[in-house]
Amino acid sequence: MNSPLQLQGIYTALVTPFRAGQIDFPALEKLIEEQIAAGVSGVVPVGTTGESPTLTHQEHIRVIEQTIKFVRKRIQVIAGTGSNSTQEAIELTQEAQRKGADAVLLVAPYYNKPTQSGLIAHFTAIAKASPIPQILYSIPSRCGIEIAVETVATLARTCPNIIGIKEAGGSVDRVSQLRQVLSDSFVILSGDDSLTLPFLSVGARGVISVASNLIPRELVSLWKAWNEGRITEAEQWHRKLYPLFRDLFIETNPVPIKMALSRKGWMTPEVRLPLVPMQQANYNKLEVTLKMLGL
Repeated sequence: MNSPLQLQGIYTALVTPFRAGQIDFPALEKLIEEQIAAGVSGVVPVGTTGESPTLTHQEHIRVIEQTIKFVRKRIQVIAGTGSNSTQEAIELTQEAQRKGADAVLLVAPYYNKPTQSGLIAHFTAIAKASPIPQILYSIPSRCGIEIAVETVATLARTCPNIIGIKEAGGSVDRVSQLRQVLSDSFVILSGDDSLTLPFLSVGARGVISVASNLIPRELVSLWKAWNEGRITEAEQWHRKLYPLFRDLFIETNPVPIKMALSRKGWMTPEVRLPLVPMQQANYNKLEVTLKMLGL
């Protein structure tokens, strides 16, 4: 399907700010305004970076609702609605559609490790339950399973509203494999900041980014340079930003990015258990990188 929804550029995987255990909606609104001012294509609430596993069902829906309210249709909102429970994913997806999201992001079911046939059945059930555009999310390091290339091709062929994939498997070769078997209209987005430029070179159209919470303008500049054919400039941006891409994963995401955002005064560094604050040694490394980049 050639979706009317055009997906390309920088999409920020929003953190969920907390203050004293509660969601800090004023901080979320400030973060979203920074993204819009910087020119990102869209935001992605309640994904991995948004700590979706430790939000209640009600909190999850509220973050989607408030994100849509704060955005006011100025950029795209791709709501994280995936789950290892197919029924829960359907309910969240339908709710995101009702609230006015532009699309949803559906992570592979984690923990229960379905077969590829199970993945096809899972994603097909969600696609049939809601007509909203849907983006698959393959991240084997978190889920224990990969959405196989053949599975993606099957879903793209049989479910017209499955329009893309966030690819976070760490392999440029896999992006090439996906491009070989998918139509040009099917969108591949990088799921790793450090691989955005390599992925763009073999057919991805953008990134769902952790780093853009902190440096949206710089990442938009990298994307625009690539998209406008200024390849050397894009490479220069990549080399400059690579130390930050690396150090934002020195501990489990989103612990480092929240610490970096707290250093700018945008929110507290608070995360929910079982995540805990950064170890001092890792914090010191991140601080050196932030200072080097003038952040």
